[in-house]
Amino acid sequence: MSGVPPAVQQTVRDLVDVSPVLGELGERFAAAGFEAHLVGGSVRDALLAAGSGAAVPPGDLDVTTDARPEQVLRLLRGWAGSTWNQGIAFGTVGAEIRGTRVEITTFRADRYDRESRNPEVAWGTSLVDDLARRDFTVNAMAVSLGPDRTVTDPFGGLGDLLARRLRTPGAASDSFADDPLRMLRAVRFVAQLGLTPVDEVQEALTAMSGELARITPERVQAELSRTLLQDAPRAALELFVSTGLADVVLPELPALRMEIDEHHQHKDVYSHSLTVLDRAIALEKADPEAPSPDLVLRLAALLHDVGKPATRRHEPRGRVSFHHHEVVGAKLVRKRLTALRYPKDVVEAVARLTFLHLRFHGYGRGEWTDSAVRRYVTDAGDLLPRLHKLVRSDCTTRNRRRAAALSATYDSLERRIAELSEAEDLARVRPDLDGNAIMEILGLPPGREVGEAWRFLKDLRLERGPLDPDEAEAELRAWWAARS
Repeated sequence: MSGVPPAVQQTVRDLVDVSPVLGELGERFAAAGFEAHLVGGSVRDALLAAGSGAAVPPGDLDVTTDARPEQVLRLLRGWAGSTWNQGIAFGTVGAEIRGTRVEITTFRADRYDRESRNPEVAWGTSLVDDLARRDFTVNAMAVSLGPDRTVTDPFGGLGDLLARRLRTPGAASDSFADDPLRMLRAVRFVAQLGLTPVDEVQEALTAMSGELARITPERVQAELSRTLLQDAPRAALELFVSTGLADVVLPELPALRMEIDEHHQHKDVYSHSLTVLDRAIALEKADPEAPSPDLVLRLAALLHDVGKPATRRHEPRGRVSFHHHEVVGAKLVRKRLTALRYPKDVVEAVARLTFLHLRFHGYGRGEWTDSAVRRYVTDAGDLLPRLHKLVRSDCTTRNRRRAAALSATYDSLERRIAELSEAEDLARVRPDLDGNAIMEILGLPPGREVGEAWRFLKDLRLERGPLDPDEAEAELRAWWAARS
């Protein structure tokens, strides 16, 4: 730790005292003849906070020890409020102590078969050896829970953190071969911590991107989502694409790097999509009533144009078209996000937003009928606030006059939606007659024909707005007579 300001070193030591539980844990282990050290993200984040002058952030507490799992359980018995051992096969015992959650893991000296990411678990006897098997140097620092609070940083993680470097404790190729998921963690740390991979790491990411095929879709999806949910994921996504990792995980994204035609009749769709994501995040953060971070909105912003490569056509006079790319894009989104094991509600929401994102451009200068506005709201359903943000973010033209016109036009659409909503409760558009009334009027039993009548009345409601019951009944009888 030489060369590091004493105040920064003291911050790491003081981290132990943030939670009295850690001090007590250290005393308990030391009395039994064992080491205990705080490691990982807690130490790293305390150092980042010290460098920025911020308070030490709360977070998960990870402890490593030379005690074996069964010995850890004995030391916790009667002191911890509860323990769990789902990870005990990998040497990890979880505990809750007076409201503080701690994971305690035995020193490890694992070996990997490099065909799967499952290690052959082996207990270690050395803290330094345990730190050597961690993913990056910034996560390979430890502070003793003993009275001396010794800080151990054998691989220069603190210097890397202060210089914003992302480096592995050993050879990057060995680290990624052991666990390819570390390559996606590298991408996430670019967004989360503002780190820049050193050349060796970047070269290994590029050379070994294909190894990600060994990782289950669920684990890949979790890392991709964590990256997207950071405050500023753009630089991380650029690394994701430039190294070839995206070709394995999300090939539709690098496919957007289409060659721009000689007449420049279309934008760089890849760069445009990243800009839409930036703008959507800004709108999301500015809306106090919206969830933030919003995974659905961010996925939709990133992927809304993935149908363009398949639909690009060269037209007369050098023009380029992408007809129906929203339809093709919605199908591609649904297929890819399903393959990545996203929850069904997320898949359907992102696909729906992709399908709807061009609808506004038919609004022109406000020529839509009230019926068209109702259908816009009804088709979006509870996704309407996200659709507003996506459409506004998608207007990335550098022409200030055109940008102002698009913004004013969308303002006009939102005003019309508000006015109609106030008059008609557009959030819950229903037919003017319910199923029971339909069956009574037409003398029908429950069944398919009742559903067809219900859909007819809903379409009529969207087209003409609310009808009084007598008018609705007359329209229903006329429809039924014509159908019969």
